[in-house]
Amino acid sequence: MVLELHIWGPAFSLPSIDAQCLATIAYFVKTVPKGKWVVVASSDPSVSPTNELPALKDGQIWVSKFRNIVDYVRQYSEGKWDLDADWDGLDKADITAFSAFLESNGQLLLDLSLYVSSQNYYAGTSPAYGSILTWPNQWILPPKLRNAAKHRTEHLGLSSLDLEATEEQQRERERASAGVSAGQIPKSLIARPRETVSTLLGKTAQYSQFRLEALTAELFEPLDQLLGAKKYLLADGQRPSSLDMLVLGYLSLVLFPEVPAAWLRESLRTKTPRLAKYVERMRVECFGGVVMLEDAFPETAEVKAKSVLPWKQPERINAVKIGSTLLKTLADATPILKDFRMNSRLQQAAKSSPAGLDDREAKTVSNYANAQRRDLYISIASAAAGVVAMVGYLTYNGVINLGGDNYYEEEDEEAYEPESLDKMTAPTVASLFG
Repeated sequence: MVLELHIWGPAFSLPSIDAQCLATIAYFVKTVPKGKWVVVASSDPSVSPTNELPALKDGQIWVSKFRNIVDYVRQYSEGKWDLDADWDGLDKADITAFSAFLESNGQLLLDLSLYVSSQNYYAGTSPAYGSILTWPNQWILPPKLRNAAKHRTEHLGLSSLDLEATEEQQRERERASAGVSAGQIPKSLIARPRETVSTLLGKTAQYSQFRLEALTAELFEPLDQLLGAKKYLLADGQRPSSLDMLVLGYLSLVLFPEVPAAWLRESLRTKTPRLAKYVERMRVECFGGVVMLEDAFPETAEVKAKSVLPWKQPERINAVKIGSTLLKTLADATPILKDFRMNSRLQQAAKSSPAGLDDREAKTVSNYANAQRRDLYISIASAAAGVVAMVGYLTYNGVINLGGDNYYEEEDEEAYEPESLDKMTAPTVASLFG
């Protein structure tokens, strides 16, 4: 059976716009034989039960995230497709430690550069998503991804890369100043604005340069020291490790996107030129160089044959898929339905991700999901009981009259008819015979 690797589609002359997808593609190129796998630029996380990309499909089994996919491929091939098979001891520890370090710090810097920065997002990232997404996802997913990036980087205090947030902060300061001037708000109660990139750059050039260097050097310099003069990060041999694939995935999105505010790329090229050249070489080695959008959607056998990667056309969008996307979006915006959907994904993840969870962990996650669902049912029942009790109380005290008006109307009508008939009959008969 051919393995299907579903990813976010191409962008910035790379096979994918996502770092984890790029790392997974590179890992497959180096390990899985041709004809045993295909890559699908579905750009739709809903294809996976965990609602994440990259996602590997093996029959009815779905596995998401780079590390889980690597573990599954190793188990699937009985250890034959494993880049880390030759490493042990301290090297294994380095792979684990640097991988976690890269996924954490690297993602934060990519979030700041490609999503939080208004200049880069509107000039580069948003149009890139627009070219790989179909309606209505092209209007739904990019803002959702950007909001997630803002949330992940909020603790860094660099929200002013987002011009909209900066303008809102400025308006808040103006309103506060107006309140102080009018004597409505004491100065002691005015919250001091959090320090952001704008305020940092407004200070001395030396301090702002130190700040920006600290943000990037924390990621680039340890990797550059680990690389040294070697061909790959851990050795000078002919076989890279899974860490090399992760570094390629994250630093490709640092080096190759053409964006207006290219501070991240310039930092990599200026401070660690050896690491930048390593990324350029690995890009050619794993992806074959520049990857264009049309490569991911080969319409002819000739186009498909020219590509280094085994691209497969994604399924065509249809009315059912569009309707399903709109309904899911509406459900995710509804509090109770959103909680149920998240709970369902958690249960599916426990059942369909054998690579990421062992039996004990899967049972623990499943038990947690079941307990969470029971809590949801209890919350709904409690809310319903509260509403019923309130309605009963209001009815008992006469605030709400259930059916009372109809009773009185019928009673008045029955009492009125005979009385009105007698009054009308008597004078009419007297007038006729009198």
